[in-house]
Amino acid sequence: MPEAANANFANNLEAFWMPFTANRQFKANPRMFVGAKDMHYTTADGRQILDGTAGLWCVNAGHGRPRIVKAVQDQVAEMDYAPAFQMGHPKAFELAARLSALMPQGLDHVFFTNSGSESVDTALKIALAYQRAIGQGTRTRLIGRERGYHGVGFGGISVGGIVKNRAVFGPLLAGTDHIRHTHDPARNAFTRDEPEHGAELADDLERLVALHDASTIAAVIVEPVAGSTGVLIPPKGYLKRLREICDRHGILLIFDEVITGFGRLGRGFATEYFDVVPDLMTTAKGLTNATVPMGAVMASKTIYDAFMDGPENMIELFHGYTYSGHPVAAAAGLATLDEYKEEGLFERADELAPYWADGIHSLKGAPHVIDLRNLGLIGGIELESIPGKPTARAFDAFLRCYDAGVLIRTTGDIIALSPPLIISKGQIDQIIDTIGTVLKEVA
Repeated sequence: MPEAANANFANNLEAFWMPFTANRQFKANPRMFVGAKDMHYTTADGRQILDGTAGLWCVNAGHGRPRIVKAVQDQVAEMDYAPAFQMGHPKAFELAARLSALMPQGLDHVFFTNSGSESVDTALKIALAYQRAIGQGTRTRLIGRERGYHGVGFGGISVGGIVKNRAVFGPLLAGTDHIRHTHDPARNAFTRDEPEHGAELADDLERLVALHDASTIAAVIVEPVAGSTGVLIPPKGYLKRLREICDRHGILLIFDEVITGFGRLGRGFATEYFDVVPDLMTTAKGLTNATVPMGAVMASKTIYDAFMDGPENMIELFHGYTYSGHPVAAAAGLATLDEYKEEGLFERADELAPYWADGIHSLKGAPHVIDLRNLGLIGGIELESIPGKPTARAFDAFLRCYDAGVLIRTTGDIIALSPPLIISKGQIDQIIDTIGTVLKEVA
């Protein structure tokens, strides 16, 4: 159809099939952002919306940071694209070196992707290929966790444990299984930071070892803090116990740090916060402050070296993406790391965490609240569901908060919060006060 026949493309909402969105509801009453700066989005009608979710857990340094914007502009002008297959460009190598320097000793190799979903599928493939490379080819089983979220690739939803993300897509990958989740409101409701009870839930991996035999299990993947399912904080000692079980049975441990990475817990990464080092780590989101899509998988030297065998002219791992290590994304990543360091944003998150926790837990006793959870600059507010109408109460709260000038995120009947690390105490108060007011209004 000639463009002249439909000149008003800008106001045609039908063509875009929106992800993870109630499309009919949105298109009947759109919520459009047209600008963003620091802690705020600007709407199409000129209102300022305080960002309580760092976009989608990803704009950790705040919106429109001049250092990052300039780096992207300069890189596009210098070189828009370079292939990563049999070729390279300096910024990808520089970014990989700087990322490895942020990691605990041993996680010193980087495989670049374009998203958290791609990072997860990459890590799973590396785990399987590694076991084969070391003569453990019977280890083909991948273990996830109930209520886990690992993106939306077939690998990620296979090891993921959110029912709606899996239900309509067939049998998924063969040979996957799941350990129990750690949510235990009967013992841990309204806990500040790490719950006291539940480290023994890591022992559920022993149940799967007994069921399948360790010789069939390649890797276990978990989020150190489960985010998209509604902010589930690991019990004290849980991750250390899981690490010990994996070591005992020769199973690789993968941390999905797409959400927890880059300062969200007041440390660079959850591996530092919990003092547990995985064999592989997935990242994305805060890697480039979401300015340009990019993900990365951190791998141990042991894993990398296992592939460096055979003739030197042979490809060691038959995997990768057209945009792996994209020059513009690499430039954004380098500038983002500079922003974190020079603005002291990881330290800022750590300093604000107690004030943030006080704010979250001040909502105890508010209407409909049945649990509150926090760690670093993450918060979860769980609401009692309306009988027969799951998700309705939280979605109503989401709409009312938006109308009141605050962006929150909901998953099921849980409000999930993860603001940019540049947030002020006054802005924390605004988020909490707005939610408190809205909870008095929702049915």
